[in-house]
Amino acid sequence: MASGTFGYALDGLHHVQLAIPPGAEEICREFWGEVLGMTELEKPPVLAARGGCWFRGGGLEVHLGVEEDFHPNRKAHPGILVTSLRALAQRLEDKGVTVTWDDKFPGYDRFYAYDKLGNRLEFLEPTSIAGVA
Repeated sequence: MASGTFGYALDGLHHVQLAIPPGAEEICREFWGEVLGMTELEKPPVLAARGGCWFRGGGLEVHLGVEEDFHPNRKAHPGILVTSLRALAQRLEDKGVTVTWDDKFPGYDRFYAYDKLGNRLEFLEPTSIAGVA
C-alpha cells in the first residue's frame, strides 16, 4: 500500500481483534478452530496471562481478547475474503450458524454471520464483475 509521499508505506493488516467475555476461550476454540478450521496460535506468555486466544488461517489472523464489560460487535466487523463462499455458508449452517446473504456490494458475493458470542462477521468472495475472479 503506497503512502510514499509521507516517507512510509502501509504494508498490510497483521490481525483483527474481537472482544470476548472472560472465560469464553473454549467457545472461541470451537467456532474459530473447529467450525472455521483456523489454527490456534500460542500467545506470548506475557499476553497469555490476560486470557483470550489467537487464530490464523489463510493469511488471516484473529486475536480474541478478553473484555470484562463485554458487548458483542453488532455493526463493526471484519470482512473476510473466502474462496468457495457457498461451501463455507453450508458448513456454518450445518453447525447451526445463521447465514444472511446480502447482494448490495457490487463485484462480491457475501453474507453475514455471528460468532457464538454475537460478534458480527462478513464473509465475501469476488465475482467476475470485480475483475478478480
